[in-house]
Amino acid sequence: MKKHGILNSDISKVLSCMGHTDRICIGDCGLPIPEETQRIDLALRFGQPTFMDVLKEVTDDMKIEKVYLAEEMKEKSPALLDELKSFLTGLETGCETGFKIEIEFVSHTKLKKMTKGCRAVIRTGETTPYANIILQSGCIF
Repeated sequence: MKKHGILNSDISKVLSCMGHTDRICIGDCGLPIPEETQRIDLALRFGQPTFMDVLKEVTDDMKIEKVYLAEEMKEKSPALLDELKSFLTGLETGCETGFKIEIEFVSHTKLKKMTKGCRAVIRTGETTPYANIILQSGCIF
């Protein structure tokens, strides 16, 4: 039996199979997930688990070099965007000198299309508008 880290076997498997530049998405409970993309549904009820709770656990087990966010988040969910930027800065601080996580803003329509190329989409119970992120895997060596 696993002692620590992500206990969800589907998330653990996807992360262990990812290579450099592979992508995984964490989305709110309303994000449409393409048929061809693996769905890992964690939503229990509205608000649980939260987007940030899931993001914190996934990033604890994954090297990230780039993230994609919806442009609409800037206007519709500025508090979440501030929290997210602060969190990502904290990840950078804990890494090697000069490491910076690139943030790219795309339209929400494009972000939804990009989920087709993700290894999986993790569905949370989050109800904050545009609480969706695509994480691009970095190289650990």
